[in-house]
This record gives sequence, structure tokens and C-alpha cells, in this order.
Amino acid sequence: MTTRSSTEPAAGPDPERLARWLDTQRAPGHGESVDVQPLSGGSQNQLYLITRGEDTMVLRMPGRSANAARLDGLRREIRLLRALAGTDVPHAEIIAADDSGDLIDMPFYVMHTVDGWSPSRSWAPPFDKPDPELRRGLAFQLVEGAAKLGRVDWRARGLEGFGRPDGFHERQVDRWLSFLDDYRVRELPGLQEAANWLRRNRPDHYVPGIMHGDYQFANVMYHHGSPARLAAIIDWEMTTIGDPLLDLGWALLGWDGEHPRQEGFYIDLAGMPDRSELLEHYERVSGLSTENIDYYLVLANWKLGIVLEKSYATAIRGNYTDEAAEMFKTLVPQLIATAAELTKSLPGNG
Repeated sequence: MTTRSSTEPAAGPDPERLARWLDTQRAPGHGESVDVQPLSGGSQNQLYLITRGEDTMVLRMPGRSANAARLDGLRREIRLLRALAGTDVPHAEIIAADDSGDLIDMPFYVMHTVDGWSPSRSWAPPFDKPDPELRRGLAFQLVEGAAKLGRVDWRARGLEGFGRPDGFHERQVDRWLSFLDDYRVRELPGLQEAANWLRRNRPDHYVPGIMHGDYQFANVMYHHGSPARLAAIIDWEMTTIGDPLLDLGWALLGWDGEHPRQEGFYIDLAGMPDRSELLEHYERVSGLSTENIDYYLVLANWKLGIVLEKSYATAIRGNYTDEAAEMFKTLVPQLIATAAELTKSLPGNG
């Protein structure tokens, strides 16, 4: 879920130096001068529109004050996107990348522009009307993108060592509670109840795969017009090798039960398909079983609440807008409470 800092973006890379480098990379617009303009939409990194004559590209880089972890995260994105080249996973294709940081003092990559739109708090026309014939396709495409990502042969794509799939579920609860302890600013009712249930009900086994880590409507782009077609998965800051079914749980955050929420979600889900239809579609595309989906829904709500609580802690210190602070003030407790409430109707509470 995207948040914006209250500070202005730092100046982009030097156009002349970037132009010379792009020529060495055989990028579009060879020999043309470069125009660099900041774009909105990045949450952890900065985006710039690069124009060379009639050609446009997008440059993605960490902010100038980024720490070592953020720089390493950008390098991981580069490695992941290179590995996805030639697959059927919708993504913005890399044109060129510098993971050394030599050119502009930090790693960055340049990718093809994606002609599409991304849901945030509203749908683009014609999906802004709750017509099931139109809306249903958005959800099916979202789930299909997760299924395609999860079925990629990550070892064959050179991603050995990209994550630690062994013990993935055993680490989740303690890792994220420790993460929360670093910035805890308030009590979150239901936090420990959901954590205890997750410990007792983690899967005995799973099929490791590429995980986006924050897979939801806000982090994908669709082509313009109908029918709904996924154009690209974006914002890969949390990607790893883990359990791809958690991406499915994340995608279904608005489906606490069989039917989509009618209110209380960040985007209108009226006209969307039932959860069982989406699970069937995911199984057909991915080849994975979704019989344990309740565990992943509890984990997705609980984990996203913890992740966004860091944004709330940052917001109340004045580093995000007042609007962001107000949103996270209610959204985070709602996610944690939903996770705890879900466990009450599930086995494994004894």
C-alpha cells in the first residue's frame, strides 16, 4: 500500500551523464538528449520519467538518504526483474540497470513504461461502475498474476539464495513481532491472539516460490479499457522466495468470507466475484492447492497490519501527511482485529 512522504523528491540523476550511460546500454533514443522529471507513485523508492526524443522510460532509484538495507533492496529488485524476463508474469521490463552504484552513487534501473493505470482508492473508467461483468475481471486478473508469479521455476531463473524458504512459516510470527517492537507506539487488540493461532496452525509443508510480499490491487497496473487485463505487477520491495500462497491471501484481503466486503476496504469491491471462484481460478493457473487459505488470510491481515503500523508510527512523527496518519490510525487496528476475529471461527483455537 503506497504512502507518500511529506518531503519533496530529491533531484534526479544528471541528464548528460545518464544519456551517455544509456547509449552504452543500447537503450532507446540513442544519441538523443535526456529529460528527467519526477513521478509520483513510489513508496520506498523514487521514480523519474526519462524522455529521449520520442522514447520514454522510467528510472527507479532509492532516495538520496537511503540506508544500506534500502540500497540492497533495490539490488534485489534488479535481480528479480532480470529473472522474470521472458516469463508470462506481467511486469515492467528492465532496459538497463546499474547495481554497482557507480554512475549516480546508488543502484538504479531503467525500465519500459507501462501504459496503464493502478487502483489506489478508486477504479478507472469503465470499472468505476459496480457492473459485475466489468468488475469481476479485475479480481480474476489480480489472482492470475499471483498464480503466474508463484509457478515460475525460480531455481532455473538463477534465484537460488534469493530468499530462505526453509523454515519460512516457523519464522513469521517471531520475526514480525520483533519488527513491531522496534517502533511500537500503541496497543493493538487481537495482536497476540492472532499470533498464538498462527503459531499453532502453520502449514506442515508448502511449495516454495517467488513471493511479491505486498500483493494487492494497489501494487498492480491494468491496461486501459475493458476487458480487464493485468499490465504489470509493481513495487517489489518485499519480494523473496517464500510461500506464494501468502500472496494469494494478500490479494484476498477484502474477502474475509465467501463474499467481498461491502464497506471498510480501501477500494470498492461491489460486483466482485465470490472467494471460491477466485480460489478455483488460482488453483487452475498455479497448480497449487488452496485448501488452507484461512491460515494465509489470517497471516496476511496480521502481517500487513504490522507493516503499516510502521507507517503510522512514522506519520505521527510528522514525516507523512496528516491524511496518511489518519488513514493508518484506523486501518491498522482493523487489520489486526480482522485477523483475530477470523481465528475465532476456525479450527485450532484449543
